[in-house]
Amino acid sequence: MADQLAFNEETALHLEKQYSSADIVRRRKLVSEALAATAGERILDVGCGPGFYVAELAKTVGEDGLVTGVDPSGAMLAAADRRTAALVNVALLGGEATDIPMADASCDAALSVQVYEYVTDIDAALAEMYRVLRPGGRLVLWDVDWTTLSWFSTDADRMARVLLAWDEHLVHPALPQRLAADMGGMGFVDVDLEGHAFVNTDAGPDTYSGLVIPLIEQFVGDHGVTADEAVAWRSELDALSEAHEYFFSVTQFCFSAMKPD
Repeated sequence: MADQLAFNEETALHLEKQYSSADIVRRRKLVSEALAATAGERILDVGCGPGFYVAELAKTVGEDGLVTGVDPSGAMLAAADRRTAALVNVALLGGEATDIPMADASCDAALSVQVYEYVTDIDAALAEMYRVLRPGGRLVLWDVDWTTLSWFSTDADRMARVLLAWDEHLVHPALPQRLAADMGGMGFVDVDLEGHAFVNTDAGPDTYSGLVIPLIEQFVGDHGVTADEAVAWRSELDALSEAHEYFFSVTQFCFSAMKPD
């Protein structure tokens, strides 16, 4: 089993800061367009993190609607609560993707963004989404195929060691390769997917790689890569970015589907 990234208070604060970056704003726009929420709807966000989707969707559905955020991390829920404190149409609940604390057929639409790759039992998570959606309800899932990652380094061996160690931070590094089939097998219909390349030519704070570099440095230093190597790895990326020689690319996938009427 993967020794997963700890979504503690430190991680929550880092993500809360980075979720305002251009690449993550772009991702939220793509997810929101796929979800197509409307006024009065009941929306569920599984793995809501610091509550960016919850806050934005609450404005879309209006006071006649409701957005419920579910997350297992108390630190994440605290951040989400701060972000949504002034909104009357928001509920925040502790819970897992495989055990959603919601009634059957209680949601018009649901989303989960870069969460399922951390979930051991994908079928159980999909079954829970199927259960809580009403007939005709919509589902949007977003995850990363980490096997598509291309990242330039002058020390290819060190980069390979770092990325091999980073793979231990989650359960399914290549989840998008099977997720559409799994969704169809659970009974969802009109399953569709779109791939979106996130390409960075610098490691600045507006980039997706700028978000993950500190997380990788912290994680791999305890997972088969020495702390000195992790620091050297990050230092080289910073130098490449400064010299305009930086390249990062990974493909992320948006899946959409419906529960049959």
